[in-house]
Amino acid sequence: MDDRQRYDRATAALEPPFAILDLEALRANARSLVRRAAGKPIRVATKSVRSRAVLERVLALDGFRGLMAFTLPEALWLAEQGFGDILVAYPTADRRALAALAGSAEAAAAITLTVDSTEHLAFMDHAVAGVHPRHEIRICMDIDAGFVAFGGKFRAGALRSPIREPDQAADLAAAIAKRPGYRLTGLLAYEAQIAGVGDAPQARAAYARLVKAMQTLSARELVVRRGRIVNAVRQVADLEFVNGGGTGSIERTVREKAVTEVAAGSGLFHPRLFDFYSRFSGHPAALFALPVVRRPARDIVTVLGGGYLASGAPGPSRLPQPYLPAGLRYAPDEGAGEVQTPLIGAPAEDLRTGDRVWFRHAKSGELCERFDALHLVEGDTLTETVPTYRGEGRTFL
Repeated sequence: MDDRQRYDRATAALEPPFAILDLEALRANARSLVRRAAGKPIRVATKSVRSRAVLERVLALDGFRGLMAFTLPEALWLAEQGFGDILVAYPTADRRALAALAGSAEAAAAITLTVDSTEHLAFMDHAVAGVHPRHEIRICMDIDAGFVAFGGKFRAGALRSPIREPDQAADLAAAIAKRPGYRLTGLLAYEAQIAGVGDAPQARAAYARLVKAMQTLSARELVVRRGRIVNAVRQVADLEFVNGGGTGSIERTVREKAVTEVAAGSGLFHPRLFDFYSRFSGHPAALFALPVVRRPARDIVTVLGGGYLASGAPGPSRLPQPYLPAGLRYAPDEGAGEVQTPLIGAPAEDLRTGDRVWFRHAKSGELCERFDALHLVEGDTLTETVPTYRGEGRTFL
Protein backbone atom coordinates (compact mmCIF):
# COMPACT_ATOMS: atom_id res chain seq x y z
CA MET A 1 0.00 0.00 0.00
CA ASP A 2 1.53 3.35 -1.02
CA ASP A 3 1.28 6.55 1.02
CA ARG A 4 -1.69 7.91 -0.89
CA GLN A 5 -3.64 4.71 -0.32
CA ARG A 6 -2.70 4.70 3.37
CA TYR A 7 -3.78 8.28 3.89
CA ASP A 8 -7.01 7.85 1.93
CA ARG A 9 -7.92 4.75 3.91
CA ALA A 10 -7.04 6.24 7.29
CA THR A 11 -9.12 9.36 6.67
CA ALA A 12 -12.00 7.85 4.71
CA ALA A 13 -14.53 9.07 7.29
CA LEU A 14 -13.30 12.67 7.17
CA GLU A 15 -14.45 15.45 4.88
CA PRO A 16 -11.63 17.56 3.43
CA PRO A 17 -10.09 20.07 3.81
CA PHE A 18 -8.16 18.69 6.79
CA ALA A 19 -4.57 18.13 7.90
CA ILE A 20 -2.80 14.97 9.03
CA LEU A 21 0.40 14.07 10.82
CA ASP A 22 2.08 10.78 9.89
CA LEU A 23 3.40 9.52 13.23
CA GLU A 24 5.87 7.06 11.73
CA ALA A 25 7.40 9.83 9.64
CA LEU A 26 7.45 12.16 12.65
CA ARG A 27 9.34 9.62 14.75
CA ALA A 28 11.82 8.90 11.95
CA ASN A 29 12.49 12.62 11.56
CA ALA A 30 12.95 13.02 15.31
CA ARG A 31 15.48 10.18 15.40
CA SER A 32 17.38 11.79 12.53
CA LEU A 33 17.55 15.12 14.35
CA VAL A 34 18.84 13.45 17.50
CA ARG A 35 21.54 11.57 15.58
CA ARG A 36 22.67 14.78 13.94
CA ALA A 37 22.75 16.57 17.31
CA ALA A 38 25.36 14.05 18.53
CA GLY A 39 24.38 14.15 22.18
CA LYS A 40 23.54 17.83 22.57
CA PRO A 41 19.93 18.54 23.53
CA ILE A 42 17.46 19.88 20.98
CA ARG A 43 15.19 22.76 21.98
CA VAL A 44 11.91 22.42 20.06
CA ALA A 45 10.91 25.46 18.01
CA THR A 46 7.19 25.84 18.67
CA LYS A 47 6.53 28.04 15.63
CA SER A 48 7.21 24.99 13.47
CA VAL A 49 4.75 22.75 15.34
CA ARG A 50 1.93 24.87 16.83
CA SER A 51 0.17 21.99 18.51
CA ARG A 52 0.44 21.49 22.26
CA ALA A 53 -0.26 17.77 22.02
CA VAL A 54 2.46 17.27 19.42
CA LEU A 55 4.94 19.27 21.49
CA GLU A 56 4.24 16.95 24.42
CA ARG A 57 4.90 13.92 22.22
CA VAL A 58 8.20 15.29 20.97
CA LEU A 59 9.46 16.34 24.40
CA ALA A 60 8.77 12.81 25.64
CA LEU A 61 11.38 11.51 23.17
CA ASP A 62 15.04 11.16 24.10
CA GLY A 63 17.22 14.03 22.95
CA PHE A 64 14.67 16.86 23.18
CA ARG A 65 14.64 19.38 26.02
CA GLY A 66 12.93 22.73 26.35
CA LEU A 67 10.90 24.91 24.00
CA MET A 68 11.70 27.90 21.81
CA ALA A 69 8.56 30.02 21.63
CA PHE A 70 7.88 32.90 19.24
CA THR A 71 5.82 35.27 21.42
CA LEU A 72 5.57 35.95 25.13
CA PRO A 73 1.77 35.39 25.25
CA GLU A 74 2.40 31.96 23.73
CA ALA A 75 5.07 31.22 26.35
CA LEU A 76 2.78 32.33 29.19
CA TRP A 77 0.03 30.03 27.93
CA LEU A 78 2.42 27.11 27.56
CA ALA A 79 3.71 27.70 31.09
CA GLU A 80 0.12 27.65 32.36
CA GLN A 81 -0.29 24.26 30.66
CA GLY A 82 2.69 22.85 32.57
CA PHE A 83 5.56 23.35 30.14
CA GLY A 84 8.87 24.62 31.50
CA ASP A 85 12.20 25.87 30.17
CA ILE A 86 10.66 28.12 27.52
CA LEU A 87 12.92 30.49 25.59
CA VAL A 88 11.09 33.30 23.79
CA ALA A 89 13.45 33.73 20.85
CA TYR A 90 12.23 37.14 19.68
CA PRO A 91 12.09 40.42 21.64
CA THR A 92 8.68 41.40 22.94
CA ALA A 93 6.89 44.74 23.09
CA ASP A 94 3.76 43.33 24.73
CA ARG A 95 3.28 45.40 27.91
CA ARG A 96 0.41 43.33 29.27
CA ALA A 97 2.31 40.06 28.81
CA LEU A 98 5.44 41.52 30.43
CA ALA A 99 3.43 42.58 33.45
CA ALA A 100 1.92 39.09 33.70
CA LEU A 101 5.39 37.53 33.50
CA ALA A 102 6.90 39.78 36.17
CA GLY A 103 3.90 39.21 38.44
CA SER A 104 4.03 35.41 38.37
CA ALA A 105 6.74 33.46 40.18
CA GLU A 106 5.89 30.32 38.22
CA ALA A 107 6.02 32.02 34.81
CA ALA A 108 9.18 33.95 35.64
CA ALA A 109 10.92 30.72 36.58
CA ALA A 110 9.83 28.93 33.39
CA ILE A 111 10.35 31.63 30.75
CA THR A 112 13.45 33.37 29.38
CA LEU A 113 13.11 36.52 27.27
CA THR A 114 15.44 37.54 24.44
CA VAL A 115 16.95 41.03 24.15
CA ASP A 116 19.62 42.61 21.98
CA SER A 117 19.79 46.14 23.39
CA THR A 118 19.36 48.19 26.55
CA GLU A 119 16.35 49.72 24.82
CA HIS A 120 14.55 46.42 25.36
CA LEU A 121 15.37 46.55 29.06
CA ALA A 122 14.11 50.12 29.37
CA PHE A 123 10.87 49.13 27.68
CA MET A 124 10.47 46.21 30.10
CA ASP A 125 11.13 48.47 33.10
CA HIS A 126 8.33 50.77 32.00
CA ALA A 127 5.95 47.87 31.31
CA VAL A 128 6.39 46.26 34.75
CA ALA A 129 6.74 49.47 36.80
CA GLY A 130 3.41 48.92 38.53
CA VAL A 131 3.91 45.22 39.30
CA HIS A 132 4.34 44.34 42.98
CA PRO A 133 5.89 42.05 43.94
CA ARG A 134 8.03 42.00 40.81
CA HIS A 135 9.82 38.75 40.06
CA GLU A 136 13.23 38.58 38.41
CA ILE A 137 13.09 38.18 34.63
CA ARG A 138 15.42 35.71 32.97
CA ILE A 139 17.23 37.15 29.95
CA CYS A 140 18.85 35.65 26.84
CA MET A 141 21.09 37.80 24.65
CA ASP A 142 20.59 37.49 20.88
CA ILE A 143 23.69 38.03 18.73
CA ASP A 144 24.04 38.48 15.00
CA ALA A 145 25.14 35.20 13.40
CA GLY A 146 24.95 36.49 9.82
CA PHE A 147 27.82 36.26 7.35
CA VAL A 148 29.38 39.50 6.15
CA ALA A 149 32.02 39.73 3.42
CA PHE A 150 33.70 42.19 1.04
CA GLY A 151 33.86 44.94 3.61
CA GLY A 152 30.17 44.73 4.39
CA LYS A 153 29.00 44.84 0.78
CA PHE A 154 27.74 41.25 1.02
CA ARG A 155 25.56 39.87 3.77
CA ALA A 156 23.74 36.58 4.23
CA GLY A 157 21.51 35.77 7.15
CA ALA A 158 18.47 37.10 8.97
CA LEU A 159 18.43 40.73 10.04
CA ARG A 160 18.18 40.25 13.78
CA SER A 161 20.49 41.54 16.49
CA PRO A 162 22.85 44.54 16.25
CA ILE A 163 25.25 42.73 18.61
CA ARG A 164 28.00 41.21 16.49
CA GLU A 165 31.38 41.51 18.21
CA PRO A 166 32.65 40.23 21.59
CA ASP A 167 33.08 43.73 23.06
CA GLN A 168 29.49 44.65 22.13
CA ALA A 169 28.20 41.46 23.76
CA ALA A 170 30.29 42.03 26.89
CA ASP A 171 29.00 45.61 27.19
CA LEU A 172 25.37 44.48 26.94
CA ALA A 173 25.99 41.65 29.40
CA ALA A 174 27.43 44.16 31.87
CA ALA A 175 24.45 46.46 31.40
CA ILE A 176 22.07 43.57 32.12
CA ALA A 177 24.07 42.56 35.20
CA LYS A 178 23.87 46.09 36.63
CA ARG A 179 20.14 46.44 36.07
CA PRO A 180 18.00 45.25 39.00
CA GLY A 181 15.24 42.75 38.24
CA TYR A 182 17.01 40.90 35.43
CA ARG A 183 19.38 37.94 35.19
CA LEU A 184 21.33 37.00 32.07
CA THR A 185 21.03 33.22 31.71
CA GLY A 186 21.50 32.43 28.03
CA LEU A 187 22.86 33.41 24.64
CA LEU A 188 21.22 32.85 21.25
CA ALA A 189 22.76 32.97 17.78
CA TYR A 190 20.74 31.76 14.78
CA GLU A 191 22.74 31.20 11.60
CA ALA A 192 19.79 31.48 9.19
CA GLN A 193 22.08 31.53 6.15
CA ILE A 194 23.08 27.92 6.95
CA ALA A 195 20.13 26.53 8.88
CA GLY A 196 17.42 27.98 6.67
CA VAL A 197 18.92 27.96 3.17
CA GLY A 198 19.03 24.72 1.19
CA ASP A 199 22.32 24.03 -0.56
CA ALA A 200 20.84 21.68 -3.19
CA PRO A 201 18.14 23.61 -5.08
CA GLN A 202 16.58 21.84 -8.04
CA ALA A 203 18.13 22.54 -11.46
CA ARG A 204 20.31 25.36 -10.12
CA ALA A 205 23.80 23.86 -10.02
CA ALA A 206 25.70 27.14 -10.19
CA TYR A 207 23.60 28.70 -7.43
CA ALA A 208 24.07 25.58 -5.29
CA ARG A 209 27.87 25.93 -5.56
CA LEU A 210 27.65 29.53 -4.44
CA VAL A 211 25.43 28.61 -1.48
CA LYS A 212 27.77 25.82 -0.38
CA ALA A 213 30.79 28.12 -0.61
CA MET A 214 29.03 30.85 1.37
CA GLN A 215 27.91 28.38 4.04
CA THR A 216 31.41 26.90 4.40
CA LEU A 217 32.96 30.35 4.83
CA SER A 218 30.19 31.42 7.18
CA ALA A 219 30.60 28.34 9.39
CA ARG A 220 34.35 28.93 9.64
CA GLU A 221 33.87 32.58 10.59
CA LEU A 222 31.08 31.90 13.06
CA VAL A 223 32.82 29.15 15.03
CA VAL A 224 35.57 31.64 15.93
CA ARG A 225 33.38 34.69 16.50
CA ARG A 226 30.67 32.88 18.46
CA GLY A 227 33.32 31.26 20.65
CA ARG A 228 34.88 34.63 21.42
CA ILE A 229 31.50 36.17 22.17
CA VAL A 230 30.57 33.38 24.55
CA ASN A 231 33.92 33.66 26.33
CA ALA A 232 33.47 37.41 26.70
CA VAL A 233 29.94 37.10 28.08
CA ARG A 234 30.92 34.34 30.49
CA GLN A 235 33.33 36.79 32.13
CA VAL A 236 30.25 38.75 33.17
CA ALA A 237 27.46 36.18 33.60
CA ASP A 238 27.10 32.50 34.42
CA LEU A 239 25.32 31.32 31.27
CA GLU A 240 23.03 28.31 31.61
CA PHE A 241 22.82 27.72 27.86
CA VAL A 242 24.16 28.82 24.49
CA ASN A 243 21.66 28.08 21.73
CA GLY A 244 22.47 27.93 18.05
CA GLY A 245 21.49 26.48 14.72
CA GLY A 246 18.32 25.08 13.30
CA THR A 247 17.15 22.04 11.35
CA GLY A 248 19.41 22.79 8.39
CA SER A 249 22.64 23.26 10.35
CA ILE A 250 22.50 20.91 13.34
CA GLU A 251 25.49 18.70 12.51
CA ARG A 252 27.65 21.77 11.92
CA THR A 253 26.49 23.75 14.93
CA VAL A 254 26.98 20.99 17.50
CA ARG A 255 30.69 20.79 16.62
CA GLU A 256 31.22 24.15 18.30
CA LYS A 257 32.33 23.75 21.92
CA ALA A 258 30.71 27.05 22.84
CA VAL A 259 27.25 25.81 21.85
CA THR A 260 25.43 23.80 24.53
CA GLU A 261 22.15 23.13 22.67
CA VAL A 262 20.58 23.46 19.24
CA ALA A 263 17.10 24.42 18.09
CA ALA A 264 14.94 22.52 15.63
CA GLY A 265 11.30 22.28 14.69
CA SER A 266 10.79 22.17 10.94
CA GLY A 267 12.75 18.95 10.68
CA LEU A 268 10.02 17.16 12.62
CA PHE A 269 7.44 17.80 9.88
CA HIS A 270 9.92 18.07 6.97
CA PRO A 271 8.08 20.59 4.79
CA ARG A 272 8.85 21.19 1.14
CA LEU A 273 11.65 23.75 1.62
CA PHE A 274 13.70 21.17 3.50
CA ASP A 275 13.90 18.87 0.50
CA PHE A 276 16.80 20.91 -0.84
CA TYR A 277 19.64 20.11 1.56
CA SER A 278 22.55 17.84 0.72
CA ARG A 279 23.51 17.06 4.33
CA PHE A 280 20.32 15.29 5.39
CA SER A 281 16.96 14.00 4.19
CA GLY A 282 13.63 13.56 5.88
CA HIS A 283 10.15 12.13 5.59
CA PRO A 284 7.14 14.35 4.80
CA ALA A 285 5.08 14.06 7.98
CA ALA A 286 2.53 16.89 7.86
CA LEU A 287 0.14 17.09 4.91
CA PHE A 288 -3.25 18.52 4.09
CA ALA A 289 -5.99 17.18 1.83
CA LEU A 290 -8.21 19.20 -0.49
CA PRO A 291 -11.22 17.81 -2.37
CA VAL A 292 -11.62 17.80 -6.13
CA VAL A 293 -14.71 19.88 -6.92
CA ARG A 294 -14.42 20.58 -10.68
CA ARG A 295 -13.04 19.14 -13.91
CA PRO A 296 -12.57 22.06 -16.35
CA ALA A 297 -10.87 19.74 -18.87
CA ARG A 298 -9.73 16.15 -19.25
CA ASP A 299 -6.28 16.84 -17.72
CA ILE A 300 -7.35 19.60 -15.30
CA VAL A 301 -9.04 19.36 -11.92
CA THR A 302 -9.93 22.10 -9.48
CA VAL A 303 -9.66 21.60 -5.73
CA LEU A 304 -11.36 23.66 -3.05
CA GLY A 305 -9.14 26.30 -1.42
CA GLY A 306 -5.39 25.87 -1.34
CA GLY A 307 -3.96 29.38 -1.16
CA TYR A 308 -1.88 28.57 1.89
CA LEU A 309 1.24 30.54 1.01
CA ALA A 310 4.24 30.42 3.32
CA SER A 311 5.92 33.52 4.73
CA GLY A 312 9.17 34.96 3.41
CA ALA A 313 10.20 36.55 0.13
CA PRO A 314 7.34 35.87 -2.32
CA GLY A 315 7.82 33.42 -5.14
CA PRO A 316 6.99 29.90 -6.34
CA SER A 317 8.99 28.34 -3.49
CA ARG A 318 6.38 29.62 -1.03
CA LEU A 319 3.50 27.70 -2.61
CA PRO A 320 2.30 24.40 -1.17
CA GLN A 321 3.39 21.37 -3.18
CA PRO A 322 0.72 19.20 -4.86
CA TYR A 323 2.17 15.97 -3.53
CA LEU A 324 -0.15 13.00 -4.09
CA PRO A 325 -0.96 11.84 -6.66
CA ALA A 326 2.49 12.74 -7.93
CA GLY A 327 2.76 14.73 -11.13
CA LEU A 328 0.18 17.44 -10.60
CA ARG A 329 1.22 21.07 -11.00
CA TYR A 330 -0.32 24.52 -10.76
CA ALA A 331 -1.94 26.34 -13.65
CA PRO A 332 0.65 29.07 -14.27
CA ASP A 333 -1.88 31.90 -14.50
CA GLU A 334 -3.69 31.02 -11.25
CA GLY A 335 -1.34 29.29 -8.81
CA ALA A 336 -2.79 28.44 -5.40
CA GLY A 337 -6.08 30.23 -4.95
CA GLU A 338 -8.07 31.58 -2.01
CA VAL A 339 -11.19 29.54 -2.82
CA GLN A 340 -10.11 27.26 -5.65
CA THR A 341 -6.89 25.88 -7.12
CA PRO A 342 -6.73 24.40 -10.65
CA LEU A 343 -4.20 21.57 -11.07
CA ILE A 344 -2.98 20.21 -14.36
CA GLY A 345 -1.12 17.07 -15.42
CA ALA A 346 -1.71 13.48 -16.42
CA PRO A 347 -2.87 12.32 -12.93
CA ALA A 348 -5.83 14.70 -13.23
CA GLU A 349 -7.35 12.42 -15.85
CA ASP A 350 -8.03 9.76 -13.21
CA LEU A 351 -9.35 12.07 -10.50
CA ARG A 352 -13.07 12.48 -9.94
CA THR A 353 -15.24 14.82 -7.89
CA GLY A 354 -14.71 14.12 -4.21
CA ASP A 355 -11.24 12.57 -4.58
CA ARG A 356 -8.47 13.98 -2.43
CA VAL A 357 -5.32 15.71 -3.52
CA TRP A 358 -2.63 15.72 -0.83
CA PHE A 359 -0.40 18.77 -0.39
CA ARG A 360 2.73 19.64 1.55
CA HIS A 361 3.16 23.11 2.94
CA ALA A 362 6.32 24.96 1.92
CA LYS A 363 7.19 25.70 5.55
CA SER A 364 6.27 23.89 8.72
CA GLY A 365 4.08 25.26 11.47
CA GLU A 366 2.22 27.75 9.31
CA LEU A 367 0.09 24.83 8.16
CA CYS A 368 -1.43 24.71 11.63
CA GLU A 369 -2.55 28.31 11.29
CA ARG A 370 -5.02 27.05 8.64
CA PHE A 371 -6.43 24.01 10.45
CA ASP A 372 -7.89 23.57 13.91
CA ALA A 373 -6.83 19.91 14.24
CA LEU A 374 -4.19 17.43 13.21
CA HIS A 375 -5.41 13.91 12.52
CA LEU A 376 -2.70 11.49 13.64
CA VAL A 377 -2.13 8.59 11.25
CA GLU A 378 -0.32 5.36 12.11
CA GLY A 379 0.07 3.14 9.06
CA ASP A 380 -3.38 3.16 7.45
CA THR A 381 -5.25 3.97 10.69
CA LEU A 382 -6.33 7.26 12.17
CA THR A 383 -5.38 6.87 15.83
CA GLU A 384 -6.19 10.25 17.35
CA THR A 385 -7.21 13.81 16.56
CA VAL A 386 -5.43 16.59 18.44
CA PRO A 387 -6.01 20.36 18.35
CA THR A 388 -3.59 22.86 16.91
CA TYR A 389 -3.07 26.19 18.64
CA ARG A 390 -5.91 27.48 16.46
CA GLY A 391 -8.11 24.60 17.60
CA GLU A 392 -7.57 25.70 21.19
CA GLY A 393 -8.55 29.25 20.31
CA ARG A 394 -4.96 30.51 20.29
CA THR A 395 -3.53 32.57 17.45
CA PHE A 396 -0.42 34.29 18.73
CA LEU A 397 0.54 36.04 15.51
